[in-house]
Amino acid sequence: MHTYKTISPLNGEVLAEYTMMTDTEVTAALTRATDAYRDWARSGVDDRVAVLARIAELHRERSAELAEAMATEMGKPLAQAEGEVALSASIYDYYARAGAQLLADEVIEIKAGGRAVVRTAPTGPVLGIMPWNFPLYQVARFVAPNLLVGNTVLLKHARSCTRTALLIDAVVADANTPKGVYENLIVSSSQIGDLIADDRLRGVSLTGSEEAGRIVATQAGRHLKKCVLELGGSDPFIVLPDADLDLALDLAATGRFSNAGQSCTSSKRMIVHSDVYDRFLEGFVARARQWNTGDPLNPETRIGPMASESGRQEIAEQVEDAVAKGAGLHLGGVVPDGPGAFYPATVLTDVTPDMRAYGEELFGPVAVLYKVDSVEEAVALANDSRFGLGSAVFTRDEDLAADIAERLEVGMVGLNTLVRSQPDMPFGGVKASGIGRELGRLGLDEFANKKTVRLS
Repeated sequence: MHTYKTISPLNGEVLAEYTMMTDTEVTAALTRATDAYRDWARSGVDDRVAVLARIAELHRERSAELAEAMATEMGKPLAQAEGEVALSASIYDYYARAGAQLLADEVIEIKAGGRAVVRTAPTGPVLGIMPWNFPLYQVARFVAPNLLVGNTVLLKHARSCTRTALLIDAVVADANTPKGVYENLIVSSSQIGDLIADDRLRGVSLTGSEEAGRIVATQAGRHLKKCVLELGGSDPFIVLPDADLDLALDLAATGRFSNAGQSCTSSKRMIVHSDVYDRFLEGFVARARQWNTGDPLNPETRIGPMASESGRQEIAEQVEDAVAKGAGLHLGGVVPDGPGAFYPATVLTDVTPDMRAYGEELFGPVAVLYKVDSVEEAVALANDSRFGLGSAVFTRDEDLAADIAERLEVGMVGLNTLVRSQPDMPFGGVKASGIGRELGRLGLDEFANKKTVRLS
């Protein structure tokens, strides 16, 4: 019988030990999900939205416990964890409130005569493979639309967040969700491959690394399964001379250092016009100094420990590589002494293509500032990335902002604001940032059967 331990990122102590599911138990979970699908798919929309609404209520009722689990397991500061609980609850609420409208038939008047409808129908059991950086929110954006449409869900969470995964499992069960509609899995990578190969599973969604995305996409393609992939990001944050600089600075710091920078849509590359570059650099460093590290359960802490020692080692090596090759280091960049996977707010400049920090995702509290002399140079630099997730553009010229948004090779753009996750806003990217969309109507459609029914 295989077990594994979860480790505190705050002090390196063992938090808990968990037993992995056997192959027999995994097969039984898929069987339950398959059997439950028959009734869940035929249940009324009112029944399904009632479950979603109750899941939202239980998130709010158990906010303190859920937030504490995230803070303990992956180091998220408590206030940020409580915000994640609220966001997750709002996603379940959205699909509960909008359920009937989202599932309504689309009527087609056939040009040659007659009528048809496109019906949004379920497809069967689907698998979600979730990451550790937003342990509650990532689950909500996969689970809520799939439960609404009538699919059953198997959920494999990151090992480091197993306690959070079990708390989510309890929330769903306590919302009077029928047995088998939601199955929490504590499994290995090889067992995931076996699940994807099983004909009863109809689709798989992964939020994670590029490497994991390639593996899952290959497995899904081999077995003709629909897949949705939300992978990495290296979001550009463009600041032009006429921008509201104080607004841009405040949002740049928040976007980069929240969640210890461990977010796919963090503003990782600040691309600043030379006319305001010096002022922006000075203001950004000043704001970065305000992002202190500490115990995530302390309400004064803004940056908790990174989720793992390996994650800290990776970001430290990327910074060391840049500095060794001539990058400017304006703040941070030194691994602190003592226990815990802490890494300070760090600011780099003069990063060049031969440095790891130029092309790789910086998944930690490290910002890179670039100076450009024109809009064309800003757009070219922004697009010089294998990633294409989110972005931000700061200028008072609305026409110019719209033109830049059109030219950026990304899935999401914020004009004078950050890209923020909202229940009714589609979320996803292009290029190496992934395939498909989550949230909103588009998120509902990913694992739905868009069935055409000819009426006359």
